[in-house]
Amino acid sequence: MDGIYRISLASYKSRYSNDKSLDFIIPLMVLLFLGVVYMLSLRSSEGYVSFILIGIAAAIMIYWVRVLKKMTSENVPQYIPKEVDAKNWVYDLIKGEKEIIFVAEVPGPEDQVTVRLIDGILYVRGSGHFSKEVPIETTPDMGIHDFKYRNGVLTLRIKKLETL
Repeated sequence: MDGIYRISLASYKSRYSNDKSLDFIIPLMVLLFLGVVYMLSLRSSEGYVSFILIGIAAAIMIYWVRVLKKMTSENVPQYIPKEVDAKNWVYDLIKGEKEIIFVAEVPGPEDQVTVRLIDGILYVRGSGHFSKEVPIETTPDMGIHDFKYRNGVLTLRIKKLETL
């Protein structure tokens, strides 16, 4: 049922789009405006003045046609909301008796990848604006024991830290 609704909405949009109606209205407005400027230029006595007025009017109309096209075109967001981005990021969390193994794909070179475990939350940062927070069931005496990063894949071993 949902797919049928999308198809009918898309066909409606392609038939009655504002973008298609503007393809006819904007050139008509441009021609009308240029006609008015030309008629006004015929009233002036010098030929250079009419030529300059028509040139200025044409430049202004070209600018405004571009602005109107940009305003009416459908804009796709250039960013991905954080909630959607977090759902697309996949990681593995393997819980053993004495340790927890965390495996995830993280972008960037090794020197730009940072990991912290604070109060049961694993903070992972990579290159660019990559930043994730993963809740992990740990005890206060657990910490990151081993950190490996190869070919974009981060592997962590979280286990009970030895006290001296």
